[in-house]
Amino acid sequence: MAKTKDVRPYVERAIKDEEFRSNIRDAALAAREVYDELIGKRGVKGIAQRVADDENIQDNLRAAIQDLRKAADRVQGKESHTARNTLLLLTGIALGILFNPMTGEDARKWVKDKVFGEEDEFGYSGGNSGS
Repeated sequence: MAKTKDVRPYVERAIKDEEFRSNIRDAALAAREVYDELIGKRGVKGIAQRVADDENIQDNLRAAIQDLRKAADRVQGKESHTARNTLLLLTGIALGILFNPMTGEDARKWVKDKVFGEEDEFGYSGGNSGS
């Protein structure tokens, strides 16, 4: 069993966190809607058949589960890593393009030209001198 000192930060966070309470409220409402729809048919077989056939009930169950997961993440202090994951994905794509044998050389030259400005390799200005 968990000790009081281990549980206390979670309880305090749950009490103070409005988004956590909102997630719990949304999950309870979604679960209540599922329950209200299922209560019409009595018996396990009827309920199971209704859940398997009714997409609205399935959507409400998914919503309840998602809200409960969000609430659990909030109370545990987990943060969203969306920005970090997006940055890692874009960095991986950029590195893949820069070091791809087919496009790498041209891509690196283009980046170098954009960052440092275009340089003439042979030292002439590029215009025709007329001779």
